[in-house]
Amino acid sequence: MNKKKISKGEEKENVLKYKLIYSGIIILVYLLGKNIPVYGIDISAYGNTADLTGEDLLIQSISGDLMRSSIFALGIFPSMISGFLVQIFMALRGVFTKTGISPKKTRRMTLAVTLVIALIQVMAQMPALKFHTSAQMHVVRGVAGLEMVTGAVLIMWLGDRNNKYGIGGRMPLIIVNILERISLPFVTYSARSLALPLAVGILMMMIMLVMENTEKRIPVQRISIHNIYADKNYMAIKLNPVGMMPLMFSTAVFMLPKLVVSLLVQFFPYHQGILWWQDNLSLTKPFGIFIYLVCEYTLTIGFSMLMINPKDISENFLKSGDSIVDLHAGRETRRYLRGVMLRISVFSATIIGACICLPMVMQLRGDLDSTLSTLPTSIMLMTGFSCTLHREAYTLWAYDSCRPLF
Repeated sequence: MNKKKISKGEEKENVLKYKLIYSGIIILVYLLGKNIPVYGIDISAYGNTADLTGEDLLIQSISGDLMRSSIFALGIFPSMISGFLVQIFMALRGVFTKTGISPKKTRRMTLAVTLVIALIQVMAQMPALKFHTSAQMHVVRGVAGLEMVTGAVLIMWLGDRNNKYGIGGRMPLIIVNILERISLPFVTYSARSLALPLAVGILMMMIMLVMENTEKRIPVQRISIHNIYADKNYMAIKLNPVGMMPLMFSTAVFMLPKLVVSLLVQFFPYHQGILWWQDNLSLTKPFGIFIYLVCEYTLTIGFSMLMINPKDISENFLKSGDSIVDLHAGRETRRYLRGVMLRISVFSATIIGACICLPMVMQLRGDLDSTLSTLPTSIMLMTGFSCTLHREAYTLWAYDSCRPLF
C-alpha cells in the first residue's frame, strides 16, 4: 500500500516535466513543418531576406515561415481569427437566447471557419508564390494550396493539444516565430545600427515588466474566514489584465482587411479605391498605423472586460456571501468593478499602444529602418509571454512540490 502511494506521489511530482516535454515535442513538429516547402516551390527564389519589410516581420509572428513558402506558411492566423469570430458569434447569440452550444459543436464551428479563412488566405497568397515550372500550373497550385490549408489545420490541432497537455497553449508557437523575427536583425545589421532599436526595446521591456508584475488589490470580506487573515483577503487585477494576447489578436484582425483587399485586387486590378486601400492599409503608412492602434485599443479593453467580467464576479459574490469591503453586493459592486476594469484596461491599452507606436513613428521619421522597427515590439512581446509562461510553470512547480499527508 505504501508503494502504491509513493508511486502516485512520484507521478504527481512529474507534471511540470511531462508538460515541458510535451510542449518541446509540439515545438519540434512546428519547426519541422516550417522547413518543409510546399509542392513545386522554387526554393532558390526565397533565399533573400533583404526585401522583407517591418510589416512582414510583424505579421510573421502569427503567420508561418518568413518567406511564406512552407506547408505552415499560413501560421496560426486562420485559427486565431476563427476563434475570435466564433467568440463574437457566441456573445451575440447569448443576447438573444439562453440556450448553450456544446463544446463539440463549438469546435466544429471553429474548424469550419478556420478552413474558410485558410482558403481565402491561400487565394490571396498564391499569386506571390514562385514555382519551378509553368506546366500544369493549376495542378501545382492546387496541391500547394491543399498543403497550406492542411498545415493551418495541423497548427490549430498542435495548439489545442499543447493547451491540453503542454504549457502555454499557443504561446510556444508564437514565441518560436518571435525568436525567428528577433534573430534576423542581429544577422543582417551591425552593432551600431542595432543600438537605437535595442535601447528602445529595453525601455519597452522595463515597462512591460512593471505592467505584468504590478496589480491593483481590492480588499474582499470573506464570510468563511474568521482568523487573523480575514483582513488580508483581496482580489488582484494586473495593470495589464489579459497579457499580450490582445496585441496578437490586433495583428490578426489587422491582417483580415488586408487579406480581403489583396483578394479584391486580383479581381479588380485597376479599381482606384481598392488600390488606395491596398497602398495605405500598411504599417509603413500613417493610416495603417492608426487602424492597427484602434484594433489594439479596442481589443485590449474588450478582452479585459470579457475575461474579468464584473457581472460574473458580482454574481459569484452574491452566491457565496462574500463582498468587497464597504460595498453592498449586487448592483453597487458590479458598477464599482466595471469602473475599475474600464480604467485599468484603458490605461493598459494606452501604455501598450504608446510602446508599439513609438518605433513605428520613428520608422516614419526615418530614424529607424523598416526591418529594425519591429525589434522593440518583439522584445516587448517576448517579455510579456515570458512572464505568463513563468507564472504557469511556477504554479505547476508548486503543485509538484506538494507531498501527500499520509
